[in-house]
Amino acid sequence: MTPLIFLPGMMCDARLFGPQINALSGSRPVMTFPLSVHDSVQAMADDLLKNAPHEFALAGLSMGGIVAMEVLRQAPERVSQLALLDTNPRAEMPEVKARRAPQMAAVREGKLRSVMRDEMKPSYLADGPNQGAILDLCMAMATDLGPDVFLLQSQALMDRPDQTNTLKAFTGKALVLCGREDRLCPVERHQLMHDLLPNSALEIIDGAGHLPTLEQPQKTTAALIRWLEDT
Repeated sequence: MTPLIFLPGMMCDARLFGPQINALSGSRPVMTFPLSVHDSVQAMADDLLKNAPHEFALAGLSMGGIVAMEVLRQAPERVSQLALLDTNPRAEMPEVKARRAPQMAAVREGKLRSVMRDEMKPSYLADGPNQGAILDLCMAMATDLGPDVFLLQSQALMDRPDQTNTLKAFTGKALVLCGREDRLCPVERHQLMHDLLPNSALEIIDGAGHLPTLEQPQKTTAALIRWLEDT
């Protein structure tokens, strides 16, 4: 079986994919690669390629999807198939980049929890009975990673390249998936990626926002299983 590598979103770790790891690890090697050491997506991708199996399936959510596209740009021959979840192939917009500087300044002053609580987490999730527990998990992941990782990841996102040509060139099997209520990376952006990728399926998950792996784990896992069939 082809190994599967998960790449988590900003200020998240393997717990973001907990339900999927539990469901898939019995049938193939499954690993999660941390994005917590470098301040550019290029360096993050290079680090992964130095440590990953020769060939692998790659699934990234949000920032993890952005790094996955850079891995694909650097070494397309090593990515057997690609899953992009709640992410964005474009370079960062100026208005988004402008919001990062005050966030980074606040985190340097010891206010990571308040930045996550007030500015980031409210945009993550759709309404639902598990919202509180998922938000608590998001805060736990963020505080465990800490302020230094927040600053590195923020810088990497600010400076990321556009990857539309990378997606156009990938002919492998691809999945583009997002929560229907994702306000950070809306459905239209995923339609764009689906249109760019020559061999892709588009899955829109009802009842989910930016983190469908946790909000609708069964639906998300089922989509990933379909994507992984015959590999």
